[in-house]
Amino acid sequence: MKKTIRFKKEKDTKNTVRFMEEPEDGQPPVVGTLYIQKWFVKERDQVEVTIDLGGD
Repeated sequence: MKKTIRFKKEKDTKNTVRFMEEPEDGQPPVVGTLYIQKWFVKERDQVEVTIDLGGD
C-alpha cells in the first residue's frame, strides 16, 4: 500500500523548515509535522511524501 501526503510550509527554524500535513477531508493526519533540512528543500512552500508500506 502506498500513500502520498501533502505538506504545506509552516515556518523556518534555524536549519530546517517545518511543514504541516494537509490531511484529506474527514481523515486524521498520518504524519502531522515534518521537518526537512533547509539545504534540501530550499525555497519550496509545499512538499509531497510517499509512504510505501510494502507487500500489502
